[in-house]
Amino acid sequence: MPRTLFEKLWDRHAVYQDDSGLALLYIDRHLVNEVTSPQAFEGLRAADRKPWRSASIVATADHNVPTRHRMKGIDDDYARLQVEALERNCDELRVAQFRLTDPRHGILHVVAPELGLTLPGMTIVCGDSHTSTHGALGALAFGIGTSEIEHVLATQCLQVAPISPMVVRIEGEPGYCVTAKDLALYLIRKIGTAGATGFAVEFTGNAVSRMSMESRMTLCNMAIEAGARVGLIAVDAITIDYLRQRPLAPKGDLWERAVRYWHTLHSDDSAQFSKEVIIDAGSVEPQVTWGTSPEMVSDILGAVPDPDDESDLIKRHSMKRALRYMGLSPGTPIRDITLDKVFIGSCTNARIEDLRAAADVVQGHHVAQNIRQALVVPGSGLVKAQAEAEGLDQIFLEAGFEWRDAGCSMCLGMNEDRLLPDERCASTSNRNFEGRQGQGGRTHLVSPVMAASAAVAGRFVDVRSL
Repeated sequence: MPRTLFEKLWDRHAVYQDDSGLALLYIDRHLVNEVTSPQAFEGLRAADRKPWRSASIVATADHNVPTRHRMKGIDDDYARLQVEALERNCDELRVAQFRLTDPRHGILHVVAPELGLTLPGMTIVCGDSHTSTHGALGALAFGIGTSEIEHVLATQCLQVAPISPMVVRIEGEPGYCVTAKDLALYLIRKIGTAGATGFAVEFTGNAVSRMSMESRMTLCNMAIEAGARVGLIAVDAITIDYLRQRPLAPKGDLWERAVRYWHTLHSDDSAQFSKEVIIDAGSVEPQVTWGTSPEMVSDILGAVPDPDDESDLIKRHSMKRALRYMGLSPGTPIRDITLDKVFIGSCTNARIEDLRAAADVVQGHHVAQNIRQALVVPGSGLVKAQAEAEGLDQIFLEAGFEWRDAGCSMCLGMNEDRLLPDERCASTSNRNFEGRQGQGGRTHLVSPVMAASAAVAGRFVDVRSL
């Protein structure tokens, strides 16, 4: 029977499955951070258990870590205790970890692919919802909760409810300066934040087949914001070329054997999906969120919508609340929205491709006077080193940006990089919920080139005009 990529991965890892579809999946790679793991390790210790397969686990602190003056330590007591607990647990249980002083340290969803820890055909879990990122390499990857982390540590397996396959076909040629981030926001705008709930979304189409691995990771990263449990992209030559020579990828005969298997990781031609969405990439403009949900999105040339035009009463109420929080009025042109801060970073858009694109925009310009702070935070120490070798750091510094160490940074208000109440930020991160970047902070999600152009102009502009 023809199978989707998701079904192939599921079937290969199902240790047991009952008649309802509930399955026990074997987990190949377990990524661990400092925020969701302390209770799981403590539960393991209380039960006098050890990790079933320590070699499958890789840990790094990323959410709470400072992105400047790192050698001075972590000021926040709670954050420091979480990082110290992760280091202590990993040392005690002999789990591999990248400490803050390790040049390979960074955001887990950036570090694992660039090192070759993420490989096609794997099942990958992490106590972080954006684990879907790794599906860009043909892996079945999803976020889990703390009790599930303990279960995987103890058994190397996880009970998973049935998931249905869904396909998003992105066809055509994206316009100038229209990125994977714009396509992802457009998809969420089209189907809503619940449009893919209960599904494993496979991205296909000629627009996807031409994307770099970095862009594919952005797509799969944002799949969770459409409600999906999983984002997936089939393995092709671009995937294999990306993995070639990665430090921890297979070598020699193991590489050749792996590649032969990886070439089977695609949906069969006549495989059946439970849901299908088609997007014409050529019709998509640069996108900007205006509200407090990733589905509240407009074209850069558009305007803030009027809730009174919405027939759905629940949506109308949500829109009105969002506009109150965001301090915006219906009908305001997106290009009239001025900003206080700009953030380029996060597991969505902090890879070398993203930094190069943003640097191209800001080169020869300077951050506008009304921008109180403009941050560039690489996704990993290796990305930072590569950017510095290419001189990107100097471009940003000369333009008035701050160049930081790797970490989650201003993606979420769990470290010293955060918004103050009522501050408005153009952000390349993945969520614009109330208080996401700091209590009372107002977040607008955009691509790296749109964030860079906004920093230069002090407000949202069409990057294509620069």
